[in-house]
Amino acid sequence: MKETTSREKMLKKIRKALLEKRDNPYPNLEDTSLYEEYSGHLDVLFAGQLSAVSGNFVFCEDEIQLIENLLHLAEEKSWRKIYAWEPRLQSMLSTYEFPFYSTDTDFLSADVGITLCESLIARNGSVLISNGTEAGRRLSIFPHIHIVIAYTSQLVLDLKDGFKLLKDKYPESLPSMVSNITGPSRTADIEKTLVLGAHGPKELYVFLLED
Repeated sequence: MKETTSREKMLKKIRKALLEKRDNPYPNLEDTSLYEEYSGHLDVLFAGQLSAVSGNFVFCEDEIQLIENLLHLAEEKSWRKIYAWEPRLQSMLSTYEFPFYSTDTDFLSADVGITLCESLIARNGSVLISNGTEAGRRLSIFPHIHIVIAYTSQLVLDLKDGFKLLKDKYPESLPSMVSNITGPSRTADIEKTLVLGAHGPKELYVFLLED
């Protein structure tokens, strides 16, 4: 008699499992919260989590303080080619005469990309972005330094809350690219040594403004 192969045994088990009807052992799984409730300040939670993943958090009371912090950083780190492509950002930077590139001229030698974001996820200190704005895909990925300008109204606790904001903002169709950035780009593929900036920006700054 022909011996049953391993593949046939596996398929037999699958067929048997499909025929046997069992009650779902976890009927309320989707309604169960993954985390404990949080009642503290979201900005404090976000700042702590962002710092834990090697990101940099800067709180600004107003636009003037934001520009002062940007100028200080640019001078300290010798940033020269700073790019901002979103009209809202360009208008604010131009108001205070902050120097930036509004097109992709000499983009291959860009030092910094400044973008807005869709939301800030406080639970894990991450930044939710999309290509639904004029910043597109490149500005948050290519330059070595990524600066995010965000507002307190964009702070949410969990990723599901961030996606709700996305759906409310783009009710007809979500952007083709939605990305959740958690700290600078990193890899430990080579000899298990952590390297920042392997596949994207090596530094991430989040400037949070009151609104």
